Amino acid sequence: MSLLEERAGQATKLEQIAGRYDPVLLGLALLMAGFGVVMVGSSSIAIAEGLDVGPFHFLARHVVFLVLGGVLAFALMRTELKLIERHNHLLLFGCIVLLGLVFMPGIGHTVNGAQRWINLGVSKFQAVEAVKLLLIVWLASYVVRYRDDIGEKWSTLLKPLGVAGFLVALLLLQPDFGSAALILAITGGMVWLGGARIGHLLLIGAGVLPLLVGVAVAAPYRVARLKSFLNPWEDPFNDGFQLTQALIAIGRGEWFGVGLGGSVQKLFYLPEAHTDFIFSVSAEELGFVGSVAIIAVFAIFSWRTFSIGLRAVEMRRYFAGFCAFGVGLWISLQSFVSIGVNLGLLPTKGLTLPLVSSGGSSVLVTSMAIGLLLRVSYELDRAERQVARLRGGVSDELAVTGERDPASSPAAVAPPVGARSGRGRIEPKIGAVA
Repeated sequence: MSLLEERAGQATKLEQIAGRYDPVLLGLALLMAGFGVVMVGSSSIAIAEGLDVGPFHFLARHVVFLVLGGVLAFALMRTELKLIERHNHLLLFGCIVLLGLVFMPGIGHTVNGAQRWINLGVSKFQAVEAVKLLLIVWLASYVVRYRDDIGEKWSTLLKPLGVAGFLVALLLLQPDFGSAALILAITGGMVWLGGARIGHLLLIGAGVLPLLVGVAVAAPYRVARLKSFLNPWEDPFNDGFQLTQALIAIGRGEWFGVGLGGSVQKLFYLPEAHTDFIFSVSAEELGFVGSVAIIAVFAIFSWRTFSIGLRAVEMRRYFAGFCAFGVGLWISLQSFVSIGVNLGLLPTKGLTLPLVSSGGSSVLVTSMAIGLLLRVSYELDRAERQVARLRGGVSDELAVTGERDPASSPAAVAPPVGARSGRGRIEPKIGAVA
């Protein structure tokens, strides 16, 4: 048998080579989840007692959904990405069905005038949380299939933006302006990373922005939120109540906080202390130092996610790379908005802090997204070992046992981002500029 035939035979045994889940990503996810359990327990006891449901009602509920999310995440960690990519057409259909179910009598559930939940009998499920993940995976598949045209043809660019626009319209009917804006941002970021020209996106954005502003000011409660955001102290007992109480909580924390469990603002002063404003309670109990540590964890998590995505793209595992980019955009943007709202930097949007805030749907789907990220890191590591094995960088024994060769590098087997392939096109076209 020739050397070429032998290496071709080795290349068919990719599934037999052990990969490794990214330890940094896994460690950060566990840290965020553990911190969330502690803070949900600390911030929700008074609220639960006030509702007469038992002091640990929200904590127990949070843990249950975290465990269920862990089970689903483990299932995704064991699922080949090629299987997910093969059924991408079902994901978009799932987005439309989920957002449509909330409007069906007997299935849709309304809370505080917002029709965002699906009644599952034993619990309520917020449909948009699953839509975020399904849309990201569909967009990753779309960008991979049309990466040669998305920066050149308007029709190719407008399709994913049109899909996002349709989903946004359904969200505005609920209404859910915060999630609608988040989905638009994720879609725009993914198509730009996929090669769309920034000039094209700015041109489309200039046309869409007036519509979003019109929708934002059409509802009186949104106008009130904007006014309270600009000057919460003008009406601190009405429209500005949430933000002023959040700022008081953050101010009370000073450098090192009042101590875990010592928050006063969570005692019926700060609304949604265990969900939307859990960062304010954390800042009060852990202080400036603790707040910086929380922000640092999310920043490192985002960096690690994008790093894994870039490595995957460099290895020409485009679908895996864009899945990582999409989840990274989602978690980084949502955490930025959630923390920004608590600090008074952004208007109230009703977005939770991923894996930290109490919320069954959010915890469940975010756990699944992290499971998908870990699967991406596993298949990337496995591919790197396969390449190193074919190039003689590691022994067969090391390739199977899972010990990384420090000398191996994705750049050694694939052209760098922006390098031209043999067919004369840029591969991959990430962030093309007009």
